[in-house]
Amino acid sequence: MVQELRYLKETPSQTAGPYVHIGLTPNFCGIGGVYDADLGTSMINEKTIGERITVRGRIFDGADTLVKDAVVEIWQADSVGLYNSPSELRGTADPNFTGWGRCPTSAEDGVFSFETVKPGRVPYKDGRRMAPHVTLWIVARGINIGLHTRMYFPDEAEANSGDPLLARIEHRDRVATLIASQVGSVYTFDVHLQGDKETVFLDI
Repeated sequence: MVQELRYLKETPSQTAGPYVHIGLTPNFCGIGGVYDADLGTSMINEKTIGERITVRGRIFDGADTLVKDAVVEIWQADSVGLYNSPSELRGTADPNFTGWGRCPTSAEDGVFSFETVKPGRVPYKDGRRMAPHVTLWIVARGINIGLHTRMYFPDEAEANSGDPLLARIEHRDRVATLIASQVGSVYTFDVHLQGDKETVFLDI
């Protein structure tokens, strides 16, 4: 006799909020005693190798209104292009660099900010080297699935011109949505969820 299979039904999707901050950044919400500091708050220390930079930005919805209740995570290679990951087989990443950070957007001005180092170049799946970049993951109320995008550096024009991922963007005018602006060591990357200035998001 053939056994009847009882498939589990798919769980309905839910938005990430409004409780996303309680779970991911309790200290930010005034909930102490869970962690000494919220995970991902600090990516570097005094021994971290590389050029210190600040990555900051804001998130705008389709009406060009600030999203002040989002959480942003970033991950990136270290200054020589190695990831702090067990799957990194090309060498040993800087032990004083986490390669990952998490920051809620400010309830006042909607800004997220990370103190990090400028990443080195890493290989694409076919071996070609990608331009230096930072990967971002964004969640907030109204977003059913976390959004992935990348921030590239405006002072890496030559590397950007040969980047395999940027080369795949069909509408070339949209490449600019992945390029930060720069003032000194501060790189500003504003994310637009919808509208004429919508940021390119990645299906990964």
